Amino acid sequence: MNDKASLAKRAFLFLLLLGFISLLSDFTHEGARSIYGQYLGLIGVSAFLVSFTAGLGEFIGQALRVVTGILADKTRKYWFMLIAGYAINLLAIPALAFVDAEIWQVAIVLILIERVGKAIRAPAKSALTSFTAPHLGAGKAFAIQEALDQLGAFLGPLFVFAILSANDDGTVRGYQLAFGYLGIFAILTLVILYVAKVRYPHPDEFETRTIVRGFKGNPAFVLYMVAIGFIAMGFVDYPVIAFHLDEIGAFNVLYVPLLYSLAMGVDAVSALFFGHLFDKIGVKSLVIAVAIAMFSVPLVFLTGNAVAIVAGIVFWGIGMGAQESILKSVVATIVSKEKRATSYGIFSAVFGFTWFAGSAIVGALYALSPVYIVMFTVAMEALGILSLFLFQHKQKLLAKTSG
Repeated sequence: MNDKASLAKRAFLFLLLLGFISLLSDFTHEGARSIYGQYLGLIGVSAFLVSFTAGLGEFIGQALRVVTGILADKTRKYWFMLIAGYAINLLAIPALAFVDAEIWQVAIVLILIERVGKAIRAPAKSALTSFTAPHLGAGKAFAIQEALDQLGAFLGPLFVFAILSANDDGTVRGYQLAFGYLGIFAILTLVILYVAKVRYPHPDEFETRTIVRGFKGNPAFVLYMVAIGFIAMGFVDYPVIAFHLDEIGAFNVLYVPLLYSLAMGVDAVSALFFGHLFDKIGVKSLVIAVAIAMFSVPLVFLTGNAVAIVAGIVFWGIGMGAQESILKSVVATIVSKEKRATSYGIFSAVFGFTWFAGSAIVGALYALSPVYIVMFTVAMEALGILSLFLFQHKQKLLAKTSG
């Protein structure tokens, strides 16, 4: 086996190990997040504080990534950021097993700390994944990560459901047991993470190609962030879809979580497909995915027909999967590895802020008419597609001048 083939094999095995870590971590924290609301209600937290905590946690989890991304690039201590982030992110969860109604404030702090941990590790993790891109393709690398993420996110809540079903006494005890059992997977994640660090101490060496552009003074990166903003702003959150389905009574409320499971399954398959397509045709694959996802909102919010709504949710899942596999892949192709974590931090902040802004606008428009939601989201996605074409044009110009 020649050196190039050997390096490619090592990169692939490293990516699988990183993906397995993602699976276990998502199993742990998504399992916990699936019961945060009910748990907080049982220990006496008000509905306002539950909502406020969720919103603040997501804001912290996205905004802090700008800082942690810069730190990862400045120090080059990607493993330190990853291990510290995972430890904070995951060990906050079993700590919830010791919280009851008398110290409910501690539960809120721990939930926020869990989000801080994710913010610490996320840019470093994306950077490590991107280092395997020259051997596997950026699309495939992030697609594999997303598929394993989603498997963990699917299995974790099922595990928690099983724990609660076996300990359903109407008290907080079942929830405390669930958090405690999830701690086993948290510790397992950290053990495997340490093994990965020992086995692959310098994963940045997988990437030997040279991209000279950082994100400063990079017009392509700026245009891409504009496109990201429009795409995120026009993408409707599933809770809004679930709320609408309940309002119109198109499905029994018991089936709404099953529809979400369907969307997550489509998400995983879509990530793999569009990740592969990205490596073949580049940004055009993202344009195709956004165009398909654009039809989800009219089908869900305007038809009232069960079959059309299911089709809309399938399109929504396609959009989710393509976003997760392609959006980060593009950054790996336009920014040098020395500034990669910083760029992922900026990417997350832009995506998180515009997603939040779009969600707020959609919520306000729903009170007027679902028609306005369709008009707004379609317009945003169309602007996103236009920005992607401009980005692609700018990329071609930069390639000519550098060539």
